Amino acid sequence: MSGRYIVQKIAQAIVTIIAIVLLNFLLFRMMPGSPERILLRNPYLTQEKVEQVRADWGLDKPLFPDQFVGYVKATAAGDLGYSLQFRGQSVVDVIESHFWPTMLLLIPAEVIAIIVGLTAGSYAGWRRGSGGDKVASGTSLILYSMPYFVIGMPLIIIFAAGLGWFPTSGMTTPGLSSASFLTQLFDFLRHLVLPLAAISLGLIGGYSIIMRSAIIETRSEDYVTTARAKGLKDRRVLRQHAFPNAMLPMVTIIAIQLGYVVAGAITAEVVFNWPGLGTLTVDALETRDYPVLQGVFLLLSVTVVVANLGADLIYGRLDPRVRS
Repeated sequence: MSGRYIVQKIAQAIVTIIAIVLLNFLLFRMMPGSPERILLRNPYLTQEKVEQVRADWGLDKPLFPDQFVGYVKATAAGDLGYSLQFRGQSVVDVIESHFWPTMLLLIPAEVIAIIVGLTAGSYAGWRRGSGGDKVASGTSLILYSMPYFVIGMPLIIIFAAGLGWFPTSGMTTPGLSSASFLTQLFDFLRHLVLPLAAISLGLIGGYSIIMRSAIIETRSEDYVTTARAKGLKDRRVLRQHAFPNAMLPMVTIIAIQLGYVVAGAITAEVVFNWPGLGTLTVDALETRDYPVLQGVFLLLSVTVVVANLGADLIYGRLDPRVRS
């Protein structure tokens, strides 16, 4: 991979992030509600006190360039301001405390979805037109068309409320802080099962459909025909010839999906009351905690940009044609 290609892709990502920072600055200043009144929440504020708070926050200065320059400098230094809902706690600390629960949910969901989705898609594409293909493709289409919260609600009704196998919400059971490590771990895993299943099922459908199409396209290639003509078994042809080449577009899809799945999991976290970024975003919306919303929006947007950059670099490494 040439240095010029890498520099070009990184430059594009930087320009996109700059545009996101500008949009992030403008968007939340166009929303209704005065930040200083939301913080103080006192209908009897004197005008002098309001002006003092505005001066402390720099809101009395012109939007451009003073406030924007200050915002860019603070963001570059990792200072995203202070939360209104969490009584002045820094936005970075608030997001960090909710970031890891989201990762504990999304990372295993991605791993499960990649393994199951690629396996099902490979089988369906290689056995195109068979009964297994029809079942796998039909199931994948249904799952792909359903949002996470639609998948999650039947899981709660059946396995939590109905059978009572798993908790209905939360990440841990209150009152177990003094219990043994194994007890707390088992309790956490019981809470993890249903939201993990909801997100995994939603991702499996998309991966399976795309992998099926890639395998079908690969089947008609000359090297697959040659391998079959040599008398190799179908399983070996699929594993050693068709599957590795069909993975080329899948690598890009998976890398891109990693960025979008963080934002998409918001609905699943709300359904299961999982204390991650999704629940934090909804709470911040209800309380008009604009600094937290601004920080979450910036994090999710940059995540998507970085994931796309990773996909471009990986694809450029695997397929020299895209570098020209």
